[in-house]
Amino acid sequence: MKFEKEEPEKNFKPVEEWFKQAEYDLETAKAMFSTDRFIYTVFMCHLTIEKALKGLYTKKFKSNAPKTHDLIYLVKKIELELLPSYRDFLETLNDLSVPTRYPDDLERLLNQYRREKTEEILLKTEELFLWIRGNL
Repeated sequence: MKFEKEEPEKNFKPVEEWFKQAEYDLETAKAMFSTDRFIYTVFMCHLTIEKALKGLYTKKFKSNAPKTHDLIYLVKKIELELLPSYRDFLETLNDLSVPTRYPDDLERLLNQYRREKTEEILLKTEELFLWIRGNL
């Protein structure tokens, strides 16, 4: 019996496209921040990192990234070694995905994400994005 060698998927989003979209999302996060739309700033920060990680996944496995929003899951699948500070931030950002997509209480969330806290998330997102891109 002859077994055929499994080949990588041919129809998957290119790595460059994932990173192009991640950069676009980062710029959108900055635009949202400049207009005081802080919840959407955080949401776009999550998308930035999610797409960057999916780009690394695609590069490593030559196949489509899993359909997930879970950043920790993607890091584990990629076997990406993160600095402790990046890992802590990633866990925080991961926890913000659902509340910023589907807030239970909009006013509470608006009060929780004021300018200073949101700016910190945005700056850390940009730093982590650049680090991830540097791992291409």
